[in-house]
Order: sequence, then C-alpha cells, then structure tokens
Amino acid sequence: MPKVKTNSGAKKRFALTGTGKIKRKHAFHSHILTKKTKKQKRNLTQTGLVDSTNVRQVKELLCLR
Repeated sequence: MPKVKTNSGAKKRFALTGTGKIKRKHAFHSHILTKKTKKQKRNLTQTGLVDSTNVRQVKELLCLR
C-alpha cells in the first residue's frame, strides 16, 4: 500500500491545537475591505475552531484518522 498524501490546501489552512482541536481562519478578510466596518475586520482577524460537524472531514484531509 502506498502512503496516503495529506491534502496540500488543507495543510495551509488548518492547524492543530495542543488539545487536538483544529484551528481555522475566518474568510472574507482578503479583499474588498473598504465597505467593511472596523469591527468586522477586527473580528475576522481572530482564529476560530472547526465546527464539530466538519472535524471528521478536515481530519481526513490532514490524514489524522
């Protein structure tokens, strides 16, 4: 059996925390920022956690299962 490759896109987008949860960044913070409020832009810089419904899919992309 060949080795299973990690999805390169997922490798760049997600990171594991010390407790094993998966961190992610918010979307909508790369362009068209002039019409967004300061509060919106500030809140988009913070990282979030992957929702429990998507954890299994992301782990498969990262070959963590």
